[in-house]
Amino acid sequence: MRWLRQLLERQPWRSGFRRLWPKDYRSRARAMLSNFVLHLHPVAIRQHALRLRYTWCMGGLAAFLFLVETISGVLLMFYYRPTPEAAYRDVLDLTELIALGVFRELHRWAGHAMVVVVMLHMLRVFLTGSYKPPREFNWVLGVGLLVLTFLLSFTGYLLPWDQLAFWAVTVGSDMAAHAPVVGAEGPVSAVSGGAIDLRFLLLGAPQVGGETLLRFYVWHCVGLPLAAAALMAWHFWRVRKDGFSGPL
Repeated sequence: MRWLRQLLERQPWRSGFRRLWPKDYRSRARAMLSNFVLHLHPVAIRQHALRLRYTWCMGGLAAFLFLVETISGVLLMFYYRPTPEAAYRDVLDLTELIALGVFRELHRWAGHAMVVVVMLHMLRVFLTGSYKPPREFNWVLGVGLLVLTFLLSFTGYLLPWDQLAFWAVTVGSDMAAHAPVVGAEGPVSAVSGGAIDLRFLLLGAPQVGGETLLRFYVWHCVGLPLAAAALMAWHFWRVRKDGFSGPL
């Protein structure tokens, strides 16, 4: 396309993307390594790995949804107060009164979609054998990101502070109390005299209450997103080093 070629030949584009269209392989590799955006991708990619029916584009969609969750979550933090007295009222105000309350629905539905997309991404990687050497460690990082996605969804479930959220977290924390080794009846709790109990670490109190709401809010807004961002960066770096996708 002529207009696209003219755009690519202009100085503003060339100043940001130097040596982007060389013909020989060595120059192409040098162009990839010298560009901030392109160096995140492998220098060589198998042609079949770019097809939508092969990748399903699930990895990119998961990263995009995480970005949507981050931006909408930061905006919601300006209005939401993590206290038992104000949490439910703030959620109602975000739903019915505040002009930017639509971001609450966007945040909620993007969170549901992210869980589904990450699971489909793991399924695609498994079906195509992309977890095999030398990518087995990247598969482990992907499993860790899947667990963090579940934890992000679980910690965000309590924040509306309604009956559904309250009893769902109560049931989930009771399940954590029966977890092997680190549960309330496990050896770790017995050795520590009950000081280290997975259920108590989740709730911050014997029962679901204000301490739990604050603890879930901090985990949901700060702790887990930072951990997920760190693992995502590591995951992308391993894709850069190990290759984009596995063979057919």
